[in-house]
Amino acid sequence: MNSTQARDSFKRGLAAVAATCALFTGPAVAQEPIKIGSFLSVTGGAAFLGDPEQKTLELYVEKVNAAGGVLGRKLQLVAYDSAGDAEKARSFAKRLIEQDKVDVIVGGSTTGETMAVIPLVEAAQIPFISLAGAVVIVEPVKKWVFKTPHTDRMACEKIFIDMQSRKFSKVALISGNGGFDKSMRAQCLGVAKKYGIDVIADETYGDKDTDMTAQLTKIKNTAGVQSVLNAGFGQGPAIVTKNYRQIGITVPLYQSHGVASKDFIKLAGGAAEGVRLPAAALLVADDLPASDPQRAVVVSYKHEYESRFKSEVSTFAGHAYDGLMLAVDAMKKAGGTDKAKVRDAIEGIHGYMGTAGVVNMSPTDHMGLDLTAFRMLEVKGGNWTLVK
Repeated sequence: MNSTQARDSFKRGLAAVAATCALFTGPAVAQEPIKIGSFLSVTGGAAFLGDPEQKTLELYVEKVNAAGGVLGRKLQLVAYDSAGDAEKARSFAKRLIEQDKVDVIVGGSTTGETMAVIPLVEAAQIPFISLAGAVVIVEPVKKWVFKTPHTDRMACEKIFIDMQSRKFSKVALISGNGGFDKSMRAQCLGVAKKYGIDVIADETYGDKDTDMTAQLTKIKNTAGVQSVLNAGFGQGPAIVTKNYRQIGITVPLYQSHGVASKDFIKLAGGAAEGVRLPAAALLVADDLPASDPQRAVVVSYKHEYESRFKSEVSTFAGHAYDGLMLAVDAMKKAGGTDKAKVRDAIEGIHGYMGTAGVVNMSPTDHMGLDLTAFRMLEVKGGNWTLVK
């Protein structure tokens, strides 16, 4: 064999070795899944949040994978049921980070769960998109923490604007003692004067209370009350609504976006008639005009969810959809799952149309929604309707 033949043989040998290595290493890397971690209140008192959120994540992980995945890789959902318990949430988040080694976390049904986990994700430097409502989650801004729902402060402001339009200025507050309730109460008290609102009664109830008649009677007997705002979430607001009608309070009742699902109407029954609250357009998707730029997104999501699960969609389910899609969009823009690059990509998202509204993130805003993302709804005929 001459030198030229030897050189050619050596090159062919190298090519064969490279091909063999590619056979064993190339596809393995290409097929390594992108892990989406989640902890949700699938059972327990906040199951009305976590159950539809988990269903949504399962549905859209499946759909993304059926369409080819993200950057040629399949998504893998690693989810745990924290049952609304902050300590469980913290334990599961630790497992997601240290054992499951997820690439991003989308979850946290409640404010309490979310706040318990924030120190862990900040220390681990992993992107975390919360599905909970309180403004404290993103104010002050935490480098690795984002959220998809509208904040409690925004809900207060939207409600007060509606009260202004109805010429209500003397308002009574009633709220629970949970994390969201306390936060929203504080936010409402903080912005009331800005909107010319005078809070002349302020009552609270426990998370296990089954009757709020005593607190509502005090409100009824407060001279000058023109409307009442229940800053609460869970089953408490349905009890408040029933008791409200039972003792004959006739001034308008407002609820928070924390009860923006058909479950509230079912629990409150006929007492819910006339109740107003701010919520995402998702609850009235089919009623939006064709010209509404959000209509296509919310109608598509609503129909896909309801067709799959045979149950009515809620705004909470939509928060999970937005969280997952924001994470997917960020990974595409980052060109992979490098956590720092994904974090930066989430922070740079601008013009994303989701179920909650148009999202414009920035270094100073890790939610990206403004008041136009909220719609004012009223219960009429046992269903949500747009307040014109």
